[in-house]
Amino acid sequence: MTERKPPGVAFESWVDKQIREAEARGEFTELAGAGKPLPSGPDTSYDELWWIKQKMAREGLSALPPTLALRKEAEDALEKAAAAPSERVVRRIVTDINAKIRDMMFKPPPGPPLGLKPYDVEDVVRDWHARRSA
Repeated sequence: MTERKPPGVAFESWVDKQIREAEARGEFTELAGAGKPLPSGPDTSYDELWWIKQKMAREGLSALPPTLALRKEAEDALEKAAAAPSERVVRRIVTDINAKIRDMMFKPPPGPPLGLKPYDVEDVVRDWHARRSA
């Protein structure tokens, strides 16, 4: 496929000829993945950036603005606190996420506003005790 298309030859017929000659030379035999189905995933027929999204998913990257990522992290922190084995761990989880929330509150965030305020550690600990006793 390195030669140029001759003038006056239809592009489609020239490509078909190139493919036919490559098949005759055996260049399509024993290709990696031959006879295997294409990897299935979400319908990417209308998404130009499907490959970027798959790469980011494989690499564990996020495209969320920092404020939205922190909102998700705060939700996850409350879930972890609810499932924590001890009060000390609950306090550490809530203190850590509160430090991140305060940091984001005092610098202008890129993207949408944060919409969070630090959690009351004692309220979270009280909820944790209530769940543990139930």
